Amino acid sequence: MSGTLRIEKVVTSGVFSLDGQDFDVDNNVWLIGDDDEVLVVDASHQAQPIIDAIGSRSLLGVVCTHGHNDHINAALAVASGAPVHLHPDDRMLWDVVNPGHDPLPLADGQTLTVAGAEVQVLHTPGHSPGAVCLYVPSLNQLVSGDTLFCGGPGATGRSFSSFPVILDSIRTRLLTLPAETEVLTGHGDSTSIGAEGKDYDDWVTRGH
Repeated sequence: MSGTLRIEKVVTSGVFSLDGQDFDVDNNVWLIGDDDEVLVVDASHQAQPIIDAIGSRSLLGVVCTHGHNDHINAALAVASGAPVHLHPDDRMLWDVVNPGHDPLPLADGQTLTVAGAEVQVLHTPGHSPGAVCLYVPSLNQLVSGDTLFCGGPGATGRSFSSFPVILDSIRTRLLTLPAETEVLTGHGDSTSIGAEGKDYDDWVTRGH
């Protein structure tokens, strides 16, 4: 291992499309690794800025937190032959964007390794059936995709989503992590498990 294990952010911009609607969005792309090797999480929209951030490092794979187009539409271009990982419950979303290409299946409890560190896969359905979060215990950081944001759960008012399911995922899989765990989100600002957990009862009351 060379250099310090870290998670870096690249922001890309493009269009999120679902249910016949289009939305202009900025996406957070996360790179987990050191000076020698890296995993890319959610290669979105524009491949080149992500490729530039990888630089000369060895790309071990691209991990998709879920199958919405704005999180996977640069996955194959960035991977360039490296493995692409996706939970199989989101395969129907993947096939709309990347037909004919088979991602490697992610599973709850699976561990990926980069730069000598463990990256734990947590299946957190709700925003989509196959949504996952990636927990890096050695950094005390969680890459949450669109499951948990600064301000509450990810959106569930669209196809293949469920507010009760995402609440259960957050309560049972994420709020059990240390309160000081930094949450690196799919869009917008980072937060922490403790900061979000205090509002959980309000989300339940809100009902969406």
